[in-house]
Amino acid sequence: MIDELGLKGTRIGGAMISPVHANFLVNVDGAKATDVEALMQLIRTRVYEAYGIELEPEVRIVGEEG
Repeated sequence: MIDELGLKGTRIGGAMISPVHANFLVNVDGAKATDVEALMQLIRTRVYEAYGIELEPEVRIVGEEG
């Protein structure tokens, strides 16, 4: 779905959706946790809007927000 939406290569700060495999997020320029989380949220929002499916992260986010 991420690939079908054309999101490969999408970048927020230093975090990018891999241009090779859409299910991987890569650190291309000193990504901060907030960059990664924002990119994950963008993916979840776009997939939900297009397909009505709510994706759940396969990772557990720990630590403080902010």
